[in-house]
Amino acid sequence: MRISLVIPTWNAGPLLDDVLAGIAALRGTTFDELLAIDSGSTDGTIERLQRAGFRVVSIPQREFDHGSTRDRGIAATSGDVVVLMVQDATPQGSDWLAKMVAPFEDPDVAGVWCRQIPRPGCQPVLDRRIRGWPGWGDGVTKKQLPAGKKLDELQPFEQLFLCAFDNVASAVRRSVWQRFPLGPRRFGEDIHFGKRVIDAGLALAHQGGACVMHSHDRSAWSEGKRTFCDHRNLRGLFGLVGIPTYRAVRAGIPDATREHVDYVKSLGLPPEQEGPALQWTRDYVKWQVWGQYLGAKAGANPRGLAGAFFRWLGKRLERGIG
Repeated sequence: MRISLVIPTWNAGPLLDDVLAGIAALRGTTFDELLAIDSGSTDGTIERLQRAGFRVVSIPQREFDHGSTRDRGIAATSGDVVVLMVQDATPQGSDWLAKMVAPFEDPDVAGVWCRQIPRPGCQPVLDRRIRGWPGWGDGVTKKQLPAGKKLDELQPFEQLFLCAFDNVASAVRRSVWQRFPLGPRRFGEDIHFGKRVIDAGLALAHQGGACVMHSHDRSAWSEGKRTFCDHRNLRGLFGLVGIPTYRAVRAGIPDATREHVDYVKSLGLPPEQEGPALQWTRDYVKWQVWGQYLGAKAGANPRGLAGAFFRWLGKRLERGIG
């Protein structure tokens, strides 16, 4: 089995060195091919990648989107399995790659993805969210439609958990990708892939025994914008609506705020850390709830003035969200 690695990059910053060190530390099973597809970096990212043995394909920044850019990278490689990572996700352990490709011994497995652990200093509520998703333990969990079942016969949340897939750190079988390319998609190319392969009767595997270190130091507002984009996508793919009404928004914000604030207080952080974390958490809950509500409305693709408004809103909220 030949294994290729594809990473989209753009001004990766100092964390890239940590990622490259994690790749270089792999032992036993290693990559046969390293490729980065770069969208106009000016901070030395390209030179650092090349020193680490990567072939770099450069594209104009205006051509980047999460689906078609990865497709372009995969098409430029030759591996039987292609590992997809992001520029700030660091593999943990020298056997990480061996664990990632092991589930492909099952011919039904179309793709594999792994756990994430947050970086030090991650906001507490984000730390808990990252560690809790998807919560399938330390082994390999294979997800596939039960015999005789169709995906659209399941409830939206059941569909989501069955099709969950994450290109922060994943691997895809080339022969399946050739049937189900990722893009073009501005957001959610990974779960769109997951839905199509599950619907085709193939399987996805979550490798709980492998993980990458990955989290973002975003503002609460930026997290809310990302939530809008995610829930717009989830409504379109699965019909999933977590917060259906304005009344639910009004009730959800204080309820969720109490729960998350109590959690942060339970950690016993030093006062100089607890105060900023509590303020971030209050803002985070507010924008999360609004993001889920408005994202689901946008994902319904309404017509007329409402449709025009949500298209305008979506374009504004997408700005700066990678």
